[in-house]
Amino acid sequence: MPAPSNGSPALVFNRVPKVTVDFWLIKLMAVTVGETAADYLSMNLGFGLSTTSWIMSAVLVPALLWQFTQRKYIPWTYWVAVVLISVVGTLITDNLVDNLGVRLETTTVFFSIALAATFAIWYALERTLSIHTIYTTRREVFYWLAILFTFSLGTAAGDLVAEQFDLGYLSTGLIFGAVIAVVAFAYYVLKIDGILAFWGAYIFTRPLGASFGDLLSQPTDYGGLGLGTIVTSVIFLGAIAALVVYMTLSRDGEEAIAPA
Repeated sequence: MPAPSNGSPALVFNRVPKVTVDFWLIKLMAVTVGETAADYLSMNLGFGLSTTSWIMSAVLVPALLWQFTQRKYIPWTYWVAVVLISVVGTLITDNLVDNLGVRLETTTVFFSIALAATFAIWYALERTLSIHTIYTTRREVFYWLAILFTFSLGTAAGDLVAEQFDLGYLSTGLIFGAVIAVVAFAYYVLKIDGILAFWGAYIFTRPLGASFGDLLSQPTDYGGLGLGTIVTSVIFLGAIAALVVYMTLSRDGEEAIAPA
């Protein structure tokens, strides 16, 4: 990085947000929208999984490219990418299971291995998995690839517990909520590594949000509350938009760093 005239290290900004309460709130709502929006497009509008996947992937690519042009965290750019990648990650798993007949157990294991491999290569090249120092393109590539796999893995694991194990959406949400509580306890009380705790919580918020999204949107005959995918998606998209406006005005989540 170029140094300023006074010889001090050049100040650069993290390209992703700090981990705050607002971060977790909007992330949880984003994964809920990922589940309900994917269902709405593929089933309610009748596009089908394949066509919906192509459409959403075509929308995601320019959104991610725009995110990569930013040199610091811009709330609306970042969270648009998160919502879209949540939808696409959900659709990847749904295509494997529903169109290709891959078992949920297999997809859960596959995406677990893919995520672990991403972390291993990321660490081997960068010697860190920190989400506080995403200031190069290579680190950001690994960051978004990991996020994609967490969404696909969360979809597979959530569906496996809720549908394959027949525990229902509410019970599944409570189970993954309890897992996140254990991660939080391990971080705040047992003082486990913060990066490990972050990625653990990030993975499990996906099935948590998806389970409650299904609980709200699915018909009562299928164990849901019957709000429908449109109403559920609109509610959470509106809340996300409000939080993004707040983050933009308050600059909440912006993080300046000075790399060595």
